[in-house]
Amino acid sequence: MTEGFKFKDSYGIQDLAEIVRILRAPGGCPWDREQTHKTIRRDFLEETYEVIEAINKNDTELLKEELGDVLLQVVFHSQIETEKGSFDLNDVADGICKKMIERHPHVFGTAVAENSEQVLENWDAIKKRTKNQKSQTDSMLSVPREFPALMRADKVQKKASKAGFDWDSAEGAFDKVEEELAELKAAVKKGDGTNTLEELGDLLFSVVNVSRFIGVDSEEALTKATDKFIDRFSKVEKLAAEKGIDMKSAELWELDELWDIAKASKKD
Repeated sequence: MTEGFKFKDSYGIQDLAEIVRILRAPGGCPWDREQTHKTIRRDFLEETYEVIEAINKNDTELLKEELGDVLLQVVFHSQIETEKGSFDLNDVADGICKKMIERHPHVFGTAVAENSEQVLENWDAIKKRTKNQKSQTDSMLSVPREFPALMRADKVQKKASKAGFDWDSAEGAFDKVEEELAELKAAVKKGDGTNTLEELGDLLFSVVNVSRFIGVDSEEALTKATDKFIDRFSKVEKLAAEKGIDMKSAELWELDELWDIAKASKKD
């Protein structure tokens, strides 16, 4: 299958496209040939998160590698459609180039944008026009349900705010959290599973509203909280082992004491 393929010291994007074509061609790789958009969609998501990890670690070499993995996903999905005759990698590039030119009229046209805020306003206006979004509801519905729930809630709330549907201050958002918490407790007390699910969702949604008002990214906040929990739990586990305490059979007060020790060992 590699007959005619030129091995090089350095490769470009078109070389990557050719490699993927060969892998999916008759006589290529059995696994690659079996894949569809749906079978590898999770891979795309995982590779994207690994790019974020490289950025968070400020690891340039890892970032280069992970961006390559994401690029492979783009090329792979494009090759699947090339085989169907619907579009190819060049069509993907053509589409995004045209979008970037259209969304930056202050650079490629005559529009004026003196700051980032005006750039974003222009971007949103152009997006609504090109996507035929006639109402703010249309704009909300364009936010994919597949987004992480906190991220989706934040984006929907920001779109509602642009339409004037928002609290006057953070105080209103905080009050809403207390209201939703009370409703959740009432639903749990009644043993109403369906209503409990709904009220828990309302509580989380209202917490995202607070995070938006105080300028904190809810996804990042929850990620750091989870990291903190893992760190403290690790300390509790070590303390329990040192004291000969079986965590599964220990009294709650014993675990609370260990937790307090772990918490006091480092100010988070």
